[in-house]
Amino acid sequence: MVLRCAILDDYQNVALSSADWSKVAGDVEIKVFNAHLGGSGRVVAALKDFAVVCAMRERTVFPRDVIEALPALKLLITSGMRNASIDLAAAKERGIVVCGTPSFGSGTAVIATGLMLELARRIGYENARLKAGAQWQSTMGLDLEGMTLALLGLGKLGSRMAEIGRAFKMSVIAWSQNLTPEKCAAAGVAYASRDELFRRADFVSIHVQLSDRTRGLVGVREFGLMKNTAYLINTSRGPIVEEAAMLSALRDKRIAGAGLDVFDVEPLPADHLLRRLDNVVLSPHLGYVTAQNYRAFYAGMVEDIRAFLDGAPVRVLT
Repeated sequence: MVLRCAILDDYQNVALSSADWSKVAGDVEIKVFNAHLGGSGRVVAALKDFAVVCAMRERTVFPRDVIEALPALKLLITSGMRNASIDLAAAKERGIVVCGTPSFGSGTAVIATGLMLELARRIGYENARLKAGAQWQSTMGLDLEGMTLALLGLGKLGSRMAEIGRAFKMSVIAWSQNLTPEKCAAAGVAYASRDELFRRADFVSIHVQLSDRTRGLVGVREFGLMKNTAYLINTSRGPIVEEAAMLSALRDKRIAGAGLDVFDVEPLPADHLLRRLDNVVLSPHLGYVTAQNYRAFYAGMVEDIRAFLDGAPVRVLT
């Protein structure tokens, strides 16, 4: 029997060209959803007849009520090996197999670096001015050498950022709830206490996962500790930072600025204050969006479907 397979949130229309779907073409009928489905009611209405669903990161949410309302669903695949928007317990109770995919490189660290460089040297800003007819620069940039890069988290991405910071000859310090001085030393990074991290930072770059422990980890108190010349970089998840506290600090110039790739609500609402602040650099969740990563994601989805059809699921998360 041919199973219906939905590929979600392919708003760039690249899913079918990023992998060889012929490996499953005879067994699944593929439908690509280029537009975001929206809320739970629309998700259920659109997917109620699909046995296989391929989700792009956390764009479409699968809480318990959605999972329980999809009677045909047998296999749910997420790009990457972690997806906080899927209720794994509910899926397991329903007998739904949830699988992940490989990923490639450290694209998020590159975006974090790009945001830091734009805040420091205003390349994009000056590019726009030059193309609009300006003759000379209007900004005076900051040299990163000798500045302090403060890493909130020292996992895979935080460690890559430490390497980048050292390449710029920055002083690199780190803190997170479980981080030890020994792990910092192994990564060539100085350990700092939580308060010291924010006090010393010229750039705070966030590289912890969103969880109950990290939600709101950066709030009024932390912004109060930061220098008024310091910048915040967030390429992890929006809710790690208390949005109201961040907006207040940015608006009142209690910090120098922020570079943000993630937001509490995505896509960022058209009327959001962040779009109007001149000390903020924004990107639309570009961290994972690279050609190599998409090839890894979609090829992994094909492998997951093939393995499931053959009775031996791989990369199982439930």
